[in-house]
Amino acid sequence: NACGERVKYEWGRRVDAAVADTRAKVLRAFDVPAKRYAACFTLNTTYGLNLLLGQLPANRYARVVTTHTEHNSVFLSTMTCAQRLGVPRVVLSHAEDGAVEYADADLADALVVVSAMNNFDGAATTNLAQLIDDVHRAGGTIIVDAAQAAPHHLSALRGLRPDAYCWSAHKLYGASLGVVVAANPLLESLEVGFLGGGQVANVTETAYELLPELETRLEAGLQPWGEIIALGAALDWLAGYERATGTSLEQREAALAERLYTGLAELPHLTLVGARPASVTSVIPQRVDGHQLAAFLSKAGVMVRSGYFCAHHWLLEANQYDPLVRFSLGAHNTEADIDSALEIMGRFMRGL
Repeated sequence: NACGERVKYEWGRRVDAAVADTRAKVLRAFDVPAKRYAACFTLNTTYGLNLLLGQLPANRYARVVTTHTEHNSVFLSTMTCAQRLGVPRVVLSHAEDGAVEYADADLADALVVVSAMNNFDGAATTNLAQLIDDVHRAGGTIIVDAAQAAPHHLSALRGLRPDAYCWSAHKLYGASLGVVVAANPLLESLEVGFLGGGQVANVTETAYELLPELETRLEAGLQPWGEIIALGAALDWLAGYERATGTSLEQREAALAERLYTGLAELPHLTLVGARPASVTSVIPQRVDGHQLAAFLSKAGVMVRSGYFCAHHWLLEANQYDPLVRFSLGAHNTEADIDSALEIMGRFMRGL
């Protein structure tokens, strides 16, 4: 119930200190140097991606590059970015092992926007580190959608040096909030056109002076102080997970994913979409609509998503799948949850 940034009373100073502490925790979580990166807060991942792509300088990039399996937040924003910049958009494929397939020419002076882990079968971009290096060697910029990888495979992201990560705090056990971890040169290059209070040091009748703190380039107006501070608490909790449980969250999710994937593979009238177990697992049901199956499962106490999960191009246009059903695992799940879901699914699918 106190406002940050623009007040000097005690509660406001406490808000400012807690927000600064969360920024530092975000950078530590991704193992990027505070002297070279800034943690910025936005509405969500989509908003962060659009803020970056919508303010990139013209005449800087020869092409915009993405992949077929991206979430709409990437797929759509790269469309509009390429149109605005007046350059071609190149859509790449993934190999069976999850690696992005590209030629050197694809990356030359390119803006590359890819996910570290897709959101329908949990497949990781296995050559992400090499891709980042190759993009930089080719004079390009790479922005990584980490919305799925941050909660499920943070260890694979730590220490990498893309130009930016965009992700969502609610997937990392915080409140609803977008986070952008961006390299200083990228933020400095933005032609800032989305402006408001909290971004400027001075304003005259016809001009303004931006604040030197680079995180403010994406933070127009009042920020969601409570959600930012909640993210700091979530990062503290995650940092203590292994100490409290004796295993890492990634190891625990991997074991649960194996249990779920194996059980689903044994059920009739289901097609598994992913080639291997993952924290995000989707199936295509036969003899029942995916939305109807999700509604049945909800009534039985099993919460899943149904549809195309904002990956319409790949799932609906390219593969022409019927509506899918997606299971997502997290820190709250137990072996009993998996067994219960499989038992309920089994009774329903065998009865079709």
